[in-house]
Amino acid sequence: MTSNYVMVTLVWLQAGEGKWGTDESKFNEILVTRSYAHLRQVFDVYATISKKDIYGAIKSEMSGDLEDGMIAIVDCVYSRPMYFSKRLYKAMKGLGTEDDNLVRIIVSRSEVC
Repeated sequence: MTSNYVMVTLVWLQAGEGKWGTDESKFNEILVTRSYAHLRQVFDVYATISKKDIYGAIKSEMSGDLEDGMIAIVDCVYSRPMYFSKRLYKAMKGLGTEDDNLVRIIVSRSEVC
C-alpha cells in the first residue's frame, strides 16, 4: 500500500470512527480535492483497515442531505454513468414521472455547445 493512501485513510478514520462525533469537513475536503483514481485506492484501503466500506462509513457517520451528497460523490467516483442511470431510473419509475428531475438530468448531461 502506498503511504499516501494510508495517510488519507487514517485522516478519515480519525475524523469519523476514531472519535465521538464526526468531523465532516475532513470527509468533504478529501472527497472534493482528490482525483477519482486516488479516491478509488483510498476507498479500497479504507475498507481493508476499517472493515467497513466507504458507504458504510458515510451512512454511520452522517445523515440527511450531507449523507446524500457524500454518497452521490462516491457513486460518481466509482462510475459516473451508473450514477446517472440510477438517477434516471428513479425519476421514471412508478406511476408518475418526475418530469423536473428527468429534464434536469438530461439537460445537465447533454452536449449542448
